[in-house]
Parts: sequence; structure tokens; C-alpha cells
Amino acid sequence: MKAMILAAGRGERMRPLTDHTPKPLLTAAGKPLIEHTIGQLVAAGFNEIVINHAHLGLQIEQRLGNGNQFGATISYSPEGEQALETAGGIINALHLLGDEVFLVVNGDIATDFPFAELKSQTVDLAHLILVDNPAHHPEGDFGLDKSGLVVANNTEQFTFSGIGLYRPELFNDIPSGPCKLGPLLRQAIADGRVSGQKMDGFWMDIGTPERLQELDFYYTHQR
Repeated sequence: MKAMILAAGRGERMRPLTDHTPKPLLTAAGKPLIEHTIGQLVAAGFNEIVINHAHLGLQIEQRLGNGNQFGATISYSPEGEQALETAGGIINALHLLGDEVFLVVNGDIATDFPFAELKSQTVDLAHLILVDNPAHHPEGDFGLDKSGLVVANNTEQFTFSGIGLYRPELFNDIPSGPCKLGPLLRQAIADGRVSGQKMDGFWMDIGTPERLQELDFYYTHQR
């Protein structure tokens, strides 16, 4: 199974840190965020990795190269300076991801999720990893029913972690160009074709300089 790391975001909330450095190359515990993720994916057996990029994206290619130093093969899907949003970025990279189920991980999260478990996961159109709602997103995104299907609304709502498995068919008939993932997922959820699970381990959305500092503290003091 191939994996894709979404690394094309501008990182507006991270400014001025991202004015001259792409968000995935910001460091925690002395290592770029994206290298933490690559290391976890490779350790879980995901050795073929696709990375999209936009803002200052060539810096990412120059830093990571072909992936040999991580035990991986890295392919790149450049989007220019104008990012294509999440679904648009995935669609732009489909020719690199193949015809089978693939894993997508947001490049601005940190987690101890056991990615290897996903290799045996059955997927209809998508399978989403959900987490407890963080303080900055208290309303959540989706619920889970008793059968393990993701639902739009439930008595208990969770937040989408930015970790998901997708079939290429989810993106059928969507034209190239900027496109958000949320509406595609919500339609597939309405059709009963998205499963999910809740994880209880460590997870952070590294969306602000303050959370980057929190992550740095976590990596250097709590691991």
C-alpha cells in the first residue's frame, strides 16, 4: 500500500515561521515535522511515499531527496505556489498512487497511531481515523455508528485526525483543480460508504507556533 503525505499547505497561522520555510520542514526535537511522519510510515511498512507540495515546495524536495536515507522511495506531486486543497492535491497525485487503496496523512499532525494496522483494513470508499475533539475544535466533525460506519451527526462527535484510507474511486469524475475533501467525504458518508475508527493515543494538529512548541516539549521530555 502506498502512502501520501499532504504537504502543500501555506501555513498561514504559522507565520512568520512559514514565510521562508514550508510548514512540513518546521522542526520539533531537532527534526522536521515531515521526517517524523516519514519515519513512522517506513517503520510501519509504508515504503512508497508520495508528497505533494506548493509554497516553497522545492525546499522539501531538496531536504528529502528520493527517500533513500529513510528507507523509502519518495515521489513528488508539485502544485506550484497555489495549492489545490486536499482533494485537489490527491487527484493531482492519483497517477502516482495507483489503482488500489492508499493511505493519506496530513503533513501537519503528530501522532503515535499504529499505521501498520491499516494494511489489513477493509475499505469501501474511505476509512477515517477519528480522535477526541481538541480544545480548538470542540464541535468535532463526524460520529460513528455501532457498525463502524462514519455518520455526519451523532450524539457523540469526533474530529477527523487527518489520517485516512481512500480508494481512487472516491475521486471519480472530479475535475482537476482546487477541490476540498470535506464535501466528497460527506457525500460518501451519506451513501453509507465510509467506515472509521477512533484512536485513543497521542495526536496533535500542529497548527500554530504554540502547538509546535508543545510538540517539541512532548518529543524531548515525554517520549
